[in-house]
Amino acid sequence: MNILMIILAVVGGAFLSMQAAIGGKLGSNVGVFRSAFLTFSTGALVTALLIFFFEPKHALTLLDVPKWQLLGALCGVPYIVIMVIAVQRIGSAVATVAVIFGQLAMSMLIDNFGWLGNEAIHFSSTRLGAVMCLGIALFFIYSSSKAKTAPVDKSLKKAAVRD
Repeated sequence: MNILMIILAVVGGAFLSMQAAIGGKLGSNVGVFRSAFLTFSTGALVTALLIFFFEPKHALTLLDVPKWQLLGALCGVPYIVIMVIAVQRIGSAVATVAVIFGQLAMSMLIDNFGWLGNEAIHFSSTRLGAVMCLGIALFFIYSSSKAKTAPVDKSLKKAAVRD
C-alpha cells in the first residue's frame, strides 16, 4: 500500500507540473489572478461534486475542527499565484524543482519537530543528503536554463541576409 501511495504522489506531482506550465501560459495571456481564479473555481466545483458523491460521513464538520486547521486552505493560494508568475520567468522545470525544494525543507522541519499535530520523524544524515541532492539538482537545472539562448526569429535573420 505504501508503494501505491508513493506512485499516486508521483502522479500528483506530474499533474502539478502540468498545471504550473498551463497556468503560467494562461496567466501570461489573461492575467495572473484570472488564471488563479480559474484554477480555484474549477477545483472547488470538482471537489464539491466529489464530496457530494463520494465523501463518507464524518463525526466532525468544518465548523467543529480547531480553527487553525482551516488555515491550510489558504496555503494553496500563494502556491498557485507564485507558480503562474514564476513559470513565465524561469520555466516549469526550475519553478517546479524550487517548489519541491521548499516542500522538502518545510516537510522535514514539520516531521522533525512534530509540528501541526504530526508525529515526529527525526532528522537524519540521509535526509540531509536528500535535501543537498535536490539543492544541487536545482542549481544545475537553473544553470542550464540560464545558459539557453533565446531563439532567433528566422524572418528577421532572412531580412538581414538580403540587406
